[in-house]
Amino acid sequence: MKRSRIPALAIAAALFALATGLAACGEKSEDVSGEAQPFSLTLDFSPKPDHAGIYMAQKLGYFRQAGLDVSIHTPSDPAAPIKLLAANRTDLAISYEPEVALAADKGLDTVAVGALVDHPLTSMIWLKKSGIGGIGGLRGKTIATAGIPYQDAFLKTILARANLSPADVKAVNVGFGLLPAIAGGSAQAMLGGFRNVEGVDLRLRGSDPVVTPVDELGVPTYDELVLVAQKGRLEEDPDAVRLFIAALARGTAAAVERPNAAVAALLEANPDLDPKLTRAEVKATLPLLSRSAAMVPAEWARFVAWMRDNDLISSLPSPAELLSNAYLPGRIPE
Repeated sequence: MKRSRIPALAIAAALFALATGLAACGEKSEDVSGEAQPFSLTLDFSPKPDHAGIYMAQKLGYFRQAGLDVSIHTPSDPAAPIKLLAANRTDLAISYEPEVALAADKGLDTVAVGALVDHPLTSMIWLKKSGIGGIGGLRGKTIATAGIPYQDAFLKTILARANLSPADVKAVNVGFGLLPAIAGGSAQAMLGGFRNVEGVDLRLRGSDPVVTPVDELGVPTYDELVLVAQKGRLEEDPDAVRLFIAALARGTAAAVERPNAAVAALLEANPDLDPKLTRAEVKATLPLLSRSAAMVPAEWARFVAWMRDNDLISSLPSPAELLSNAYLPGRIPE
């Protein structure tokens, strides 16, 4: 997908504007870079609180100011974004660190270029009324899962801390039905819900959930949500990705400063969202969004080694093969 490069003067002007905050937070700004370059982003899921910075950047005109005409697309399947990226059908995708490693193991030409959320949101959740006092209390219980293979490995690692194995519990793949399963009582616990989404929803229902992120239960920490690019695309036109991430950083800062506006931007993007629940989820999410978008290579190395040890991938790629921090704000372009 050959694209024209953004003119050098436009890049310089846009980077200066983004770095100095030429447009005040909360105000729409004019495009300082001339004609905007089309740029497509594929989300990991339908618009949700994790995307607050993206929709604020879009609403306040920060992408346009960076010289980008950003179109945002929702996938039919959370596993689809990287596949679309590898097929050259999107310029940037949001995915998960484990998916980046799985893509590399399949030989896909993709690389993570920034963290949207730089620690796990995926959690083990149960209700206090279940009587489960800890991981050992899961013996004999039904655990709802989303059926994601690497999360099955999460469960194995978590249970091992209490000298349990998957055979000691009843894991049931409920797909997207995690919340109904635990709220309705067909499962006593769930693994795969996000602490800032399902965890918040259960609290609003008055269900008194116990929510523990997986990295507090023995799974190595990882970046839950990352921006992923195609390596070939980066070689051809790195500036568009660099400008997108810089504009996103401004959007995230604006969302943190003006959470009510962030809620409004999300509701505008996805009218199916419940306003009360969205406000609560955004409040829980904003402190979790990465301000720097930087990824920690040593943490990636530990997590990828865990994936290899759990037979999720066959090789052991180096962090340099999986991620690059070279496109983050403040980094000097080569």
